[in-house]
Amino acid sequence: MARRQNRHRHRTALFAAVGLGLVGFKLLQRWRQANLSGQVVLITGGSRGLGLALARAFAREGCRLVLCARDEQELDWAREDIAKQGAAVLPIVCDVADREQVDHAVEEATHHFGRVDILVNNAGQIQVGPMPTATVQDFEDALGVMFWGALYPTLAVLPQMRARRSGRIVNITSIGGKVSIPHLLPYTCAKFAAVGLSEGLRAELGREGISVTTIVPGLMRTGSHLNAVFRGQPEQEFTWFSLGASLPLVSMDAERAAQQIVRATQRGEAERILSLPANLLERFHGLFPGTTSNVLRVVNRLLPPSTGTATTGRIRGEEIQQRQRSGLFNVLTSQGNWAAKRFHQYPRPTRREP
Repeated sequence: MARRQNRHRHRTALFAAVGLGLVGFKLLQRWRQANLSGQVVLITGGSRGLGLALARAFAREGCRLVLCARDEQELDWAREDIAKQGAAVLPIVCDVADREQVDHAVEEATHHFGRVDILVNNAGQIQVGPMPTATVQDFEDALGVMFWGALYPTLAVLPQMRARRSGRIVNITSIGGKVSIPHLLPYTCAKFAAVGLSEGLRAELGREGISVTTIVPGLMRTGSHLNAVFRGQPEQEFTWFSLGASLPLVSMDAERAAQQIVRATQRGEAERILSLPANLLERFHGLFPGTTSNVLRVVNRLLPPSTGTATTGRIRGEEIQQRQRSGLFNVLTSQGNWAAKRFHQYPRPTRREP
């Protein structure tokens, strides 16, 4: 009887210690949570999708914003959107795959606001289709935007961050940078490179007072399926991808994702994986990489087979959606399409000069 009571007391003490440890860890995280009010945040790919959601979230924290994207009109719409929150916004037309344009953008942002405190490397593009239909140019384009497009801005802001011995760099990667997903090979290659860059930067820059955070999203409801490009059997590729990017149990709300990214930035976290499916997949792959690869071989058999070659044309998701006549499909993808409206993924008519 006495032994049972002792074991019970020991278990109770252990659970209490674990509970107090978790509470203490959460309190420490909150204590370390930085106040971002007044800080200058440069977001690449900031005119639509997750970039726009991030701009809104950082604006709510009182940040001043620099939004970079290739389309001037989309940047104007984003500036108007963010300005409604009372935030100072500087839109800059910039192709992140072009180092000269990136250097100029950072110089302009620094001249306008005096500094760049936080860099968010968010710009991305998605190409969907089986390997035989991918071109070398597809891989070069993906690496240009999602690897070089993260490295160039980082190199541009590092001198001033080093001089101040402070700064935050946030790299938006993907679960596709942890686990290679079939029919997304150019995308996953670029994201794997981005993950390696981000983790290496954190290891090397920490002693200089610069925090680097790797964000690993799973599927999100940003409306990105409309601006993705599809090869092979485009309609079938669009179907599976848009369902994954729309269904609530599979994909994550972009505003919720943006809030988590801001919190991870404030706390200087090393990594944050977004969404339960992405967390489960990453952990399973870490424990059983060979099994994961074999499971994905089976998944690949369920995806549309290749009927084209690398010369097959690319079709944007928005063009394919216009051809859709299935009421059921429209219902299933309704949340993804609603997200596309919220985050400016639908093309708008060109403004006419008066």
